[in-house]
Amino acid sequence: MIVILSCDSDNDQVPGDISGNYVGTFERDASISNVELYLRNGTFQGESDTEKFPAICNGSYSISEESLEFTNACAWTAEFDWSLILSETWNYRFDGNRLTLVGPNGDRYKLTKK
Repeated sequence: MIVILSCDSDNDQVPGDISGNYVGTFERDASISNVELYLRNGTFQGESDTEKFPAICNGSYSISEESLEFTNACAWTAEFDWSLILSETWNYRFDGNRLTLVGPNGDRYKLTKK
């Protein structure tokens, strides 16, 4: 029997239980805000210390091997950039207590599990 093991230092993306309370930052270009994000049983809610930067409310998420897909359940007003709403598909890295989300436009959440 031959067993082949592969070690890829860049591949710490493991689908699994990412449930928990997270604190950290959201970054877009040179702007940063502090955020909290709660993930539980396929649902999320969160907040930012800067109003609508990013716009986190609540909704659901699904997880795959390399991505998290967020579905926002809140109604939003039109006076801000809706690309700041936590929705759509984000690439993620999870190493047990650190969760990094990278959006399709390069936005980034750097979070640590409480």
